[in-house]
Amino acid sequence: MIFISLKICVNTQTPLLKFNLNSNLEKTLKALPKPLDLTLLKENRDYNFSPGGVTRMVFPLLKELTYKGLLKDTHWVSLNPFGPTKVIVDGITLNHISLPSEKLKGYGITKEFIWKTFHGLTQDLGPITQIFWQDEFSDFTFYNRLSAERILKLDRKHDFDLFYIHDFQQLAVGHMLHTLKPKIFRWHIPFDESSVPEEWRDFLSLYFNSYDAIIVSCKKYIKTLHHLGYNGKAYYAYPYIDSSPYVKPTKQELNNFCEKLKIDKEDKVILVVARLDPMKGQDRVIRALREVIKDFPEVKLLLIGNGSFSSSKQGIGLSKAERWLNHLKNLAKELEIEDKVIFTGYVSQRELNAAYYRCDLTILPSIKEGFGLVVIEGWLFKKPAIVSVKAGIAELINEGENGLLFNPEDEEALAYKISYLLNNPKKARILGNKGYDTSKKCLIDEGVKVESDILLGFL
Repeated sequence: MIFISLKICVNTQTPLLKFNLNSNLEKTLKALPKPLDLTLLKENRDYNFSPGGVTRMVFPLLKELTYKGLLKDTHWVSLNPFGPTKVIVDGITLNHISLPSEKLKGYGITKEFIWKTFHGLTQDLGPITQIFWQDEFSDFTFYNRLSAERILKLDRKHDFDLFYIHDFQQLAVGHMLHTLKPKIFRWHIPFDESSVPEEWRDFLSLYFNSYDAIIVSCKKYIKTLHHLGYNGKAYYAYPYIDSSPYVKPTKQELNNFCEKLKIDKEDKVILVVARLDPMKGQDRVIRALREVIKDFPEVKLLLIGNGSFSSSKQGIGLSKAERWLNHLKNLAKELEIEDKVIFTGYVSQRELNAAYYRCDLTILPSIKEGFGLVVIEGWLFKKPAIVSVKAGIAELINEGENGLLFNPEDEEALAYKISYLLNNPKKARILGNKGYDTSKKCLIDEGVKVESDILLGFL
């Protein structure tokens, strides 16, 4: 048997780490040797792991493949304007790119334009073709060019076997990587053909065909790839998570969590875990809650999450998370249910475990969602899930067997299904147990097997 160990370079927009920069940390970083060994800093004080599905998939994958001896000399290039240039974490070298503030702003505007288009939010955008004629688009391509140049510079030193590029923000990178080595791209956001403007098809086809293989999150997205004229190898692989951090909380952790958020023993808890973004549909649940309370006055809605990397001060600095939070708070106040809606912001993994353990059900209310790993997280605690039909993970759900589905535009149906589960704890347990069985399709072992087969297939 021939044993193969790959040298790989991964590229994402979102960095693995967000640094909590202050004068003390900046002084510490200057004094430490470079590249920075992350073990010399303290989590939660000096840095946090970035939220979001991409980094939660990529990091466990790289760690697991390294542990199994399938990877060596692994590098990860990402945008991190306020982080050290190089950081070593678990044998992986993080390489951070910075953009001038004026270009960071332009990049963010274009990125949001593309993101909104693929999520069907075109009503508040200008003419769809304008994106290619705006100065901001040059900032978007400038960032992709910086990424490609950093990757090629690293390749000259480390001689990688292949390149693994992630998500729409980095799509142009493959076109700019002038190399015959395999380039693989993974698309993470929704990819329904109906959301692709006719004016974009040629340039998307050009960029997609710069890659030897493309991986999407659901079976149905492969059709969109082919319809856009992609000629390479196309795969679908369900997103996945490492289940090891999702453990039963201690009694003290659970008590502390409930006391902190004023959750009483008799309360029924509905849980939504999502970043603060209109696309995540938290407003749908708040409006549905007004009806649910009529039959279940003891119910409370727990909204966990803050902004993405794009909306954080350590990232691109877009302000949509803060605006959406204010909108949700005002909505709850207008409906006179503000005492029933709890906003937690960012929580630690231990607090997240307590939330999943304590809740009666979880909801993924997204208007559109590439997949929806938070459903898997809830299933790991055997919690029943109500899931938007607009989420990619909906193709894993058989209505009434391992979950319930709803149209995010139908808040009455959502209210009915919430009340149904709260009123039928036996059925809720069955759905939770069946969901737990389904979750095994989206755990790290399965993900590593599928992705390693794809990656090794190019050698």
